[in-house]
Amino acid sequence: MVHTVRCQIGNETLVLETGRMAKQANGSVFATYGGSAIIATACCSDTATEGLDFVPLTVEYNEKYYAAGKIPGGFIKRETRPKDKEILVSRIIDRPMRPLFDKAFGREIQVVPTCVSADNINPPDMIGVVAASAAVHISDIPFAGPIAGVRVALIDGQYVVNPTFQQCAKARLEITVAGTAVGITMVEGGSQEVSEEEMIGAIEAAKEPIARICAAIEELRALAGKEKLPLAPLRVTLNREAEIRAFAQERLSVALFTKVKQERGKAVRAAIAETKAAFAEALSDDVQKKLFDALMEDLQYHTLRNSILDKGLRVDGRGLEEIRPITCEIGVLPRTHGSALFTRGETQALATTTLGTIDDEQVLDDIEGDRREHFMLHYNFPPYSVGETGRLGTGRREIGHGHLAWRAIKAMLPPKEKFPYTVRVVSEVLESNGSSSMATVCGSSLSLMNAGVPMRKPVAGIAMGLITDEKRFAVLSDILGDEDHLGDMDFKVAGTKDGITAFQMDIKISSVSTEILTKALDQAKRGRMHILGIMEKTISRAADDISEFAPKVVSVKVDQEKIGAIIGPGGKNIRGMCEKYGVDINVDEEGTVTIYGTNQKAAYEARDAVLSLVEEPEVGRIYDGTVKRIMEFGAFVEIIPGKEGLVHISRMAKTRVERVTDLLHEGDAVKVKLMEIDHMGRLNLAMLEALDENGQLPPSSRDDRPAGRDRGPGDRGPRRFDDRRDSSYRR
Repeated sequence: MVHTVRCQIGNETLVLETGRMAKQANGSVFATYGGSAIIATACCSDTATEGLDFVPLTVEYNEKYYAAGKIPGGFIKRETRPKDKEILVSRIIDRPMRPLFDKAFGREIQVVPTCVSADNINPPDMIGVVAASAAVHISDIPFAGPIAGVRVALIDGQYVVNPTFQQCAKARLEITVAGTAVGITMVEGGSQEVSEEEMIGAIEAAKEPIARICAAIEELRALAGKEKLPLAPLRVTLNREAEIRAFAQERLSVALFTKVKQERGKAVRAAIAETKAAFAEALSDDVQKKLFDALMEDLQYHTLRNSILDKGLRVDGRGLEEIRPITCEIGVLPRTHGSALFTRGETQALATTTLGTIDDEQVLDDIEGDRREHFMLHYNFPPYSVGETGRLGTGRREIGHGHLAWRAIKAMLPPKEKFPYTVRVVSEVLESNGSSSMATVCGSSLSLMNAGVPMRKPVAGIAMGLITDEKRFAVLSDILGDEDHLGDMDFKVAGTKDGITAFQMDIKISSVSTEILTKALDQAKRGRMHILGIMEKTISRAADDISEFAPKVVSVKVDQEKIGAIIGPGGKNIRGMCEKYGVDINVDEEGTVTIYGTNQKAAYEARDAVLSLVEEPEVGRIYDGTVKRIMEFGAFVEIIPGKEGLVHISRMAKTRVERVTDLLHEGDAVKVKLMEIDHMGRLNLAMLEALDENGQLPPSSRDDRPAGRDRGPGDRGPRRFDDRRDSSYRR
């Protein structure tokens, strides 16, 4: 039987349907919003594994090209590996849902939201969040949901829920918010230097529509929900638990507060190993060993949390708002276009900037249409950064952290029209102990300014944490890895001295209050200002010049009607200039001409050549011309590519000239002044040597005889242009 529920969100109706499609999945929902549609399925494995200490969940959001009436580009005409956008949406769905699954379920869970229709008006990602949650909630998979998600944009001072693509392009702030009917659990987005109050306002604006969507999902479950499968908890207890707890607690209470990460790890491992050896006879089988490991994790969890709540004492001895020591270095690599080394405590990022040409832009082909991106930021997290071995590669975490840093920086980059370079930043995380993504933001900002990229303002980022119990809470600035792992919130804020540019929040508890969010944002602002102050002591604005190793780029704007003249028949003109000056020239449809050269002189010479193709001759202007042809009565000089004028023999010098060849030959460079353009558009030139101190022809050289007067072979006097017999001059 088909069941349907509806909910009005923003300007469209959200429709959730089940019972018609993908009926063999544990749960499936077909969701539509405007002309966009998602099929979401949820499945789990048949068997459970007891004692798992994690949730084996995978979320695979995917978009089909047919959804937008497109055929994939390239040679392989089918969807292949996930695109970055699909991975980012998968993370948005995964993060608010994962804490609501019980580890004791013990089965692999796979959630697959598929975009099957895209109207290119309503973004499908938030429909995917809702459809995925609904598919799990109506299934037989245990889930403490539902959750829902909406997008909120700040446009002209008003908050808009689920804005269209067109509205998003005009927004000062755009965030995705997910949560339960009780409160918010995930926020991610970017903005143009909004205030903390505006950010809180956007989150508050999302609460009511999220609650209504959750109510609709509950309604669908009441109509079509399945009975939940049982959990598979361990049914045995740890032998001698009380004795083991007391023995380990004494040792861990000391080991956990060793200040240096590597030393702390060794001390904790030694304390656990000592405890394990002391109770070896009680840990005789694999089940007991799993229970022992779970107890050690639980002891560390409560020891650290209680220390923070009871004493205000953190793992490394810092206060709640204290930020670790920071050092900034720029220009650390000799051949890169820009580089910076940012170190905060035991977290370190090496950021490099590379400047390229338009040919280096990233071409994006997805269901939203083909587009090009001239700014890229890539984040790498090699295993050695945490002192481990492992495979090198780019996973979902790397893509997610890189995108967060990209959002933070992009808002402060100059428009392409003002800085026509393709820019790529790469952050190599060399050490990690807490918020390498925010170290990437700081290092990238320093590296870009070192490369001469004229950023509007420096950008810094900080990660905040949260520890709560039933009555108390503590917000932590600049969290460590252990505090992230054992805490209740990972809250990243990046921005300038004047506002927030990127924001990400993940909650491991049911929700957080507005009071906690307000305090966290206020504390994050103070931390950001502290970090920016240190960064600005190293570099506060872009370097005056770009690297000598970077390509030189010159950009000019021309009339769109002149584009054909620049390109020439069959591309003859543009190819000729590229070969002559050793540059690459790109002309876009709006008339922006971008010239890329290996050196500045060649780039500017090519620019002048381009301008000469489109400029009109100006009477009274002096030109550097080239003699093209010698005639008996004068010389034809090219002053602009493709435009020639006549220097009559009487206008070559102040004294009489017997033969043109006495002064000029074909190919000679000569300075001439454009004296007039006649009614037929012909150019009348004079050499500078023939002009007086006022730049005028002396009376003896002026043409003042009646038009049409015939001249004999020996007549060398002035002639009017309309009396010339050379038809090639008529241009």
